[in-house]
Amino acid sequence: MTIADVPAGVAAAADASLRWIPGGPFDLMQTVGTLLRGHGDPSIRTSPDGLWMAFTTPSGPATLRLAAAGPPAGPAVDVRAWGPGAADAVGSAPRMLGRDDDWSAFDEPAFHATLPRMVVEARRRNPAVRLPATGRLIDSLVPTILEQKVTVIEARRGYRYLMYRFGTPAPGAGTVAPANLLVQPTPEQWLRIPSWEWHKAGVGPQRSATVMRALRSAVALERLAGLPAAEAAAKLQTIPGIGVWTAAEVVQRTHGCPDSIAVGDYHLAAYVGAALTGRRTDDAGMLRLLAPWAGHRQRVVRMIGFSGFRKPTFGPRMTIQDHRGH
Repeated sequence: MTIADVPAGVAAAADASLRWIPGGPFDLMQTVGTLLRGHGDPSIRTSPDGLWMAFTTPSGPATLRLAAAGPPAGPAVDVRAWGPGAADAVGSAPRMLGRDDDWSAFDEPAFHATLPRMVVEARRRNPAVRLPATGRLIDSLVPTILEQKVTVIEARRGYRYLMYRFGTPAPGAGTVAPANLLVQPTPEQWLRIPSWEWHKAGVGPQRSATVMRALRSAVALERLAGLPAAEAAAKLQTIPGIGVWTAAEVVQRTHGCPDSIAVGDYHLAAYVGAALTGRRTDDAGMLRLLAPWAGHRQRVVRMIGFSGFRKPTFGPRMTIQDHRGH
């Protein structure tokens, strides 16, 4: 898609825009897809004319549209935004699209020689993926807390409920943007959600209390975006209820951290162990397996995922609990 291909109404209505040139292979969905909280995420929508996002910036809410542009040999992304935060949203887009994510050391032949064949082959087939860095701590932290110690299905169902109850329509929703695109509540709005609404969302008191504790320090949390990923993760863990798993999941998205590993994940250690050794392992075993690639452990895990490997089923599945009617 080129600038001329953008629908006239959309192009004319944009409050801010730019065309970002990655300067190498680039795949929009492979890069930003990790930001979606399932296909029903109300803050991110896909449509034939691009990928739409809505979020709050220091200047106010914004709707952002990302559309792949240019030929395969010279890919680009057309970035357009609407609303009070349009300029901030457009300014943050290149980093979110992986501008600062550098795979050159990972792609060195000498480093590839140390990697399992499945990882090397996955990277060969997927040279266009980058790790996104949104810089938006609250947007990442709240849904990550909701995913603590429950199934993804249960957590995302609760997140959607809360978004539809307390999110706000994105700037231009229903006109230039999809009608059902929503902006996540601000910290102040999250803090005003009554206990019974968390209960209806299926979010237990431990997780809702963690959200409340964290968001009482929202201003300080947002400053963590300017710190190195490891330091930001360590400071997140000083908040009761936020451990290594939550911190890793957050900085993967906010900082594009190439090394953070979600220790404590219900499936990850067994998956990595099965992929690399044919046997399941625990968190300590996973960290030992990934240790030779310190600095790039998240890249290795991402490439295992892109390899198409599926681990054998181990043990019982987690039970999905429904608390909404109680």
